[in-house]
Amino acid sequence: MTQIYIQDKRFEKINFSETPLVKGEYEDCTFVDCLFERVHLSGFIFTNCQFVNCNLSLAKVANSSLKNVSFKGCKLLGIPFENCHTFLLELRFEDCAINVSSFYKLPLKKTIFKNCSLQEVDFSEADLSQSIFNNCDLTGAIFGKTNLEKADFSTAYNFSINPAENRLKKAKFSSSGLSGLLHAHDLVIVP
Repeated sequence: MTQIYIQDKRFEKINFSETPLVKGEYEDCTFVDCLFERVHLSGFIFTNCQFVNCNLSLAKVANSSLKNVSFKGCKLLGIPFENCHTFLLELRFEDCAINVSSFYKLPLKKTIFKNCSLQEVDFSEADLSQSIFNNCDLTGAIFGKTNLEKADFSTAYNFSINPAENRLKKAKFSSSGLSGLLHAHDLVIVP
């Protein structure tokens, strides 16, 4: 079955939970104020697309391709991003709530997370080298065997990262964030 190809289209204020998005390849498209909650986006291809103020919570993304896709002001709760194709995977997040989602084992080198809530997100075994966590809340986020080399956590907060279990060479942390690196050792840090 041939999938449709849609390019340079703007979708605004559409509830895709009621009127499903046609399965296909979307390139240079923008989705604004759209509802994708619990929508099956499995097998879709998004290239150079933007999602602005959309709710994609609990969306199904198995075998989806997200190539240079940005999310701004979006709600992305409980999304298993690890089910996406990894080939040319490139994501950017700004002002998003991505809580309880999973990036398990994904190649996310140089990914930018800006002003995001990343509570209880699973980053286990992901490659986040050179990624930036600018003003992000990482309460309960899971880092295990994660490559965080040259990642920037200098303005991130509420993280707990065990240096013995993750690759941290040349990663950046603020002095106020150092307690997040010592949490695994059950030390008491006094201001």
